Amino acid sequence: MRLQEELLDGSYRHGEYTDFVIHDPKSRVISAAPYRDRVVHHALCNVIEPLFDRTFIFDTYACRRGKGTHAAVRRYSEFSRKNRYVLKCDVQKYFSSVDQGVLIESISRRVRCEKTLMLIRQIVGSREDRSHPVYFRGDDLFTPVERKKGIPIGNLTSQFFANVYLNGFDHYVKERLRCRYYIRYVDDWVVLDNNKGRLDDVKVQMEEYLENLRLRLHPNKCRVYRVDEGIRFLGYRIFPTHRLLPKDNLLRMRRRLKALSIAFKEGQINLGGIRQSIMSWIGHAAHADTYRLRSRLLGEVTFQRGGAEEPARGLVEQQS
Repeated sequence: MRLQEELLDGSYRHGEYTDFVIHDPKSRVISAAPYRDRVVHHALCNVIEPLFDRTFIFDTYACRRGKGTHAAVRRYSEFSRKNRYVLKCDVQKYFSSVDQGVLIESISRRVRCEKTLMLIRQIVGSREDRSHPVYFRGDDLFTPVERKKGIPIGNLTSQFFANVYLNGFDHYVKERLRCRYYIRYVDDWVVLDNNKGRLDDVKVQMEEYLENLRLRLHPNKCRVYRVDEGIRFLGYRIFPTHRLLPKDNLLRMRRRLKALSIAFKEGQINLGGIRQSIMSWIGHAAHADTYRLRSRLLGEVTFQRGGAEEPARGLVEQQS
């Protein structure tokens, strides 16, 4: 009730973040907002999401009802059977590069309530990235310092704002560049075509558009591939005929199972916690052609404590 009163009378102030690092697979700094602020983030998204979702293209899949990574992967598999080449792109340091002024301007085109805009400005401005300045065409010496950038990885609002920020780009790709086979998930996207030269041209035009958003493509992660080579996209290696798990995903799960085995032996975790961890990975792996791989991996591990033992495969069968 106190939080509601603060939102109504305009006295609400966003709290301080707690930062921690995850390695999955690359290192990322996650900023966790206080619980009361996360309640506000969810409430805000519940209200404004419908205003924007109807403007999104069909093939953007992050943080949307009925979408998600697995739907995007299935869509890519469908597209890959119709095209010979794929342009795969990734924005360099996307969340830390989002220009707060450009974001607020984009949001204000759809949200006209001044109180709601004040709340959005406060959430967007609750964290700023102060790393090295990045210059774009037309900037003077002080432009990167004067313009605030960055939204924290970890906020539900940040995931939603990330979609809003590239919504105009999506329409540009589909309607101006006429890219029929285009899929985006946050700052990862693919464009498929049968003409490799056309995809090279599309990349150049994308770079020019992104300059207006003060974004740059990652120099080492944007190139054209043959579709039949298979590409890494959203946690899978995808071919036109099948999907595989990347080797590093398998290695991480092997290390995870070993760590769980040690933790169980020392009494730090119960079988229920182990089962939950295994089933979470299986839920991801099952969307690839991994039946024999899963059987082999789970057959390698047994959890032992005090003379009793439980094979990993048995835990999964109990859950089933």
